[in-house]
Amino acid sequence: MKKILCAAALLCALPITAQREATVTLHPEEAKNVISRHIYGQFAEHLGTCIYGGLWVGEESSIPNTNGYRNDVLGALKELSIPNLRWPGGCFADEYHWMDGIGPRENRPRMVNNNWGGTVEDNSFGTHEFLNLCELLGCEPYVSMNVGSGSVEETAKWVEYMTAKDGPMAKLRKENGREEPWKVKYIGVGNESWGCGGNMRPEYYADLYRRYQTYCRDYNGNRLFKIASGASDYDYNWTEVLMRNAAGHMRGLSLHYYTVLTWSGSKGSALNFNEDDYYWCLGKCLGIEPVLKKHMEIMDRYDSRKRVGLMVDEWGTWWDEEPGTVRGHLFQQNTMRDAFVAALSFNVFHKYTDRIQMCNIAQIANVLQSMILTQGDKMVLTPTYYVFKMYKPHQDATFIPMDLECDEMQVKNERYRPGRSDEEPTRTLPMLSATASKNADGAIHISLANVDLKQKQEVTINLADIKGKKVTGEILTSKHIGDHNSFEKPDVVNLAEFKGAKITKDGLKVTLPAMSIVTLTIND
Repeated sequence: MKKILCAAALLCALPITAQREATVTLHPEEAKNVISRHIYGQFAEHLGTCIYGGLWVGEESSIPNTNGYRNDVLGALKELSIPNLRWPGGCFADEYHWMDGIGPRENRPRMVNNNWGGTVEDNSFGTHEFLNLCELLGCEPYVSMNVGSGSVEETAKWVEYMTAKDGPMAKLRKENGREEPWKVKYIGVGNESWGCGGNMRPEYYADLYRRYQTYCRDYNGNRLFKIASGASDYDYNWTEVLMRNAAGHMRGLSLHYYTVLTWSGSKGSALNFNEDDYYWCLGKCLGIEPVLKKHMEIMDRYDSRKRVGLMVDEWGTWWDEEPGTVRGHLFQQNTMRDAFVAALSFNVFHKYTDRIQMCNIAQIANVLQSMILTQGDKMVLTPTYYVFKMYKPHQDATFIPMDLECDEMQVKNERYRPGRSDEEPTRTLPMLSATASKNADGAIHISLANVDLKQKQEVTINLADIKGKKVTGEILTSKHIGDHNSFEKPDVVNLAEFKGAKITKDGLKVTLPAMSIVTLTIND
């Protein structure tokens, strides 16, 4: 038996066993739930350079663009088959007044982004620019309404402006250059109404939600999917009150969960961390599963038919801003550690797709756990981007349940204080994480993550009655867990062909290198 003793200010980790073998048993006979492609949704807030410089540079920019949208970013995002994009926030949504962002750009008023660094922006990216971007990307728009500082009338008119064929708001839209209405399905009625969206009590917001959603009308066959502002992390009372008082008026209820070191003081560096920090981070990441289960148990009591979807529309890592960047812009680098957070999160989300209908990582470019980093005319794809690319085959595939036996580690959170947090004092961290699905064409896709930084794992996958004859794969790994792609070295972390899997009479044998994420495809 191996023994590891880690003494650090943050945590200590002691392995329970030292097995280097793992077993996965697939149960294709139990496969019934579809992994909605909307679990792979994105989030673009007016925050830092997510919009301006990340997605949008304007038609006059020297950076190659299509109608103002960066060509390099457009191409990269199309590769991910993005299903939906949430906008304009986030906290920004409840200070955004949509009529400031329509009409000739030179006439649009400037505004101060009070939530994020006091940045002054010119509103050149507004409703038309966002919805046209969604059309270019072939994704569903998810528009967050301003409940915190807006009005019911403002919300009602915005929905009419976007989706009605006739009427005063449709006339205004046509005058601004868009003849036909857009197709807008997802509408968020406020954001974080318990916090930056108004510091409301759940009873008050539930009544307010019922009022606002009433005036979000369906025009011309466009049926809205209305999403209520849900809880943060461990606030189960918020979910209880919303489901009790407003479940019949919503199609979705949001939930926000960030993998963050601490909400007080330093959140830790995105780049400078040790092995203890890494293992604690993955333990915190997997802490989302019991949180999801508790919220879903509450929802089940009021909605046994699972009509209301749980929408995890903000998730991901949150580290300290990079030194030398603008305070309040939340720019952070993205390492292999972040890639593991993405992979492990998806492996959890897939298990609960009977209730989870959408997830949106925060955020798409230059903010928090982003897909893309930009600087002037340069663009970098992050390790998280490549996880999204590896997991594309799971979109709209049928989830295959499994049993997993592997080594585990106990991770102790030294910051835990009884009575001060709903987090656990210790977490059990499996050394292997996995998920599997079957596409409509019959192909089987299996994603595996070996979180052990030092040991490879020999994995046996029992395929049951799956009779595939050919296995192919791709791998994401690097020499060090802190490896990342920079503007100077953009290809340190990238996908490569994986040849460590073989179909035998005993099943699929896989040799997983330490610190690696692999997706396998089995075909006849």
